[in-house]
Amino acid sequence: MTSSTQIQLTSRPVGTPTSENFSTVSIDLPALGPDEVRVRNEFVSVDPYMRGRMNDTKSYVPPFGLDETMTGGAVGRVVESTSDTLPVGTAVLHGYGWRDVAQAPAAQFSALPETGLSLSVFLGAAGMTGLTAYVGLKRIAGLAEGESVFISGAAGAVGSIAGQVARKLGASRVIGSAGSAEKVAVLREKYGYDDAFNYKDAPVREQLRGLTPDGIDVYFDNVGGDHLEAALDRLNTGGRVALCGAISQYNDTQRAPGPDNLSNLVTRSLRLEGFTVGQHQDLQAEFAEKMTGWLHDGSVVFDETVVDGIGNAVDAFLDMMNGANTGKMLVRI
Repeated sequence: MTSSTQIQLTSRPVGTPTSENFSTVSIDLPALGPDEVRVRNEFVSVDPYMRGRMNDTKSYVPPFGLDETMTGGAVGRVVESTSDTLPVGTAVLHGYGWRDVAQAPAAQFSALPETGLSLSVFLGAAGMTGLTAYVGLKRIAGLAEGESVFISGAAGAVGSIAGQVARKLGASRVIGSAGSAEKVAVLREKYGYDDAFNYKDAPVREQLRGLTPDGIDVYFDNVGGDHLEAALDRLNTGGRVALCGAISQYNDTQRAPGPDNLSNLVTRSLRLEGFTVGQHQDLQAEFAEKMTGWLHDGSVVFDETVVDGIGNAVDAFLDMMNGANTGKMLVRI
């Protein structure tokens, strides 16, 4: 009998999660039923949206159940199969993360093309992460050639790709924020940002004003809070905001006050729109073709912060929430 090491949520965090909210268990897997597969995961994703699923509140995805194994993106290879469509050795993408071995009906796994790239890329630049950046800029913000863009959390998984996608879509100037001098340097020197700032150095409002004398046309928001407020100050007439995340507020225990400059939406004809990538899967094929080409020709680059071992998945998640990653945070099994 094969066992699977899995991470479960044992209590709901109040404020910042700690390792005490989780447990590691070993689950014995039964023999495969008809049209089932067993997959040995190679990489498991940890993402900011998972913090919201730890709360027992209504959202766009159900909350994690207590004393149940958590789920999330993962890639691996089929090691046992009773399926005609997914034979042993097939590389697959699926939602049974937070474990080293996954077993379920074959229909719940998607075969991945052999691209010559690491499977991990399908959890990052060529996966949901990259698609989020593409959807937010192209469809939600409607970025047009020659426009200027500000991206918060620009050294994170989505932000590091979003800056490069903005350039591919014709942005004339791309500005980013990050949480350290080292990350700011990466934005300028590797990801092609025209300029960037460390949001810990001075108020975001002051720094963004100094870097955008002509304002901005599009804001891609991963952070919320003071970053959104600062962007609303600098958006030109007709500016758009793609609201992707608000990581600065995910651990708040009290309701945060809203921006003090919402009247700008009226006086400057601004538009704010939130989105989740699952509602825009019709762009997946278009995105996959473009991103695969960009990755192969080297015109889009990416970083991965990799933590080894399923037993360290919780630490990887907590570190990611504290900004320890550059690019995509992954757990390598």
